[in-house]
Amino acid sequence: MSKIVVFNKPYGVLSQFTPEGRWRALDEFIPVKGVYVAGRLDADSEGLLLLTDDGALQAKIADPRYKLEKTYWVQVEGVPGDADLAPLRRGVGLSGFTARPAQVRRIDEPAGLWPRQPPIRFRQAIPTSWLEIRIGEGKNRQVRRMTAAIGYPTLRLIRPAIGSLTLAGLAPGEWRAFDGGYGDLVHTSVPEKSR
Repeated sequence: MSKIVVFNKPYGVLSQFTPEGRWRALDEFIPVKGVYVAGRLDADSEGLLLLTDDGALQAKIADPRYKLEKTYWVQVEGVPGDADLAPLRRGVGLSGFTARPAQVRRIDEPAGLWPRQPPIRFRQAIPTSWLEIRIGEGKNRQVRRMTAAIGYPTLRLIRPAIGSLTLAGLAPGEWRAFDGGYGDLVHTSVPEKSR
């Protein structure tokens, strides 16, 4: 059976086992050998990162062809209205590609959210707000590029879920083994059109 590691990646940690420059690496947190990242998170993003020892499973988790739903909590600068969010729901054009339609909704700050170290920058005259964005792809810095494209830059990005797996019970820097397989991960997928 494939090994799957569920990890709550803190801010400032790379999605690799070797540190670079000012960024820390997974080797500080995960003692499991022979597992590899399935779907990266940037060093300045936080949340759910999956690792596995199964190459085929790794591809299914990360490859947009499989449309495995990824959920993000996104703190943005400003307060977007429905008209502002409409391009994300239709599929917004980004440099080099058009993002598929996303499920997007405004949310309150997620309950139980840990403080980020270092804290995000706040501007006294500009409010912030939270969005939940669900997508079935995951190109380089895609969510940040999506919010920037509609004029609401991302200040903080957290991935709380991939498919049916969530961060439930994991503090930043903690991990657990998942005993299921890909089929157990895929109880939801993103439809071609936004719900």
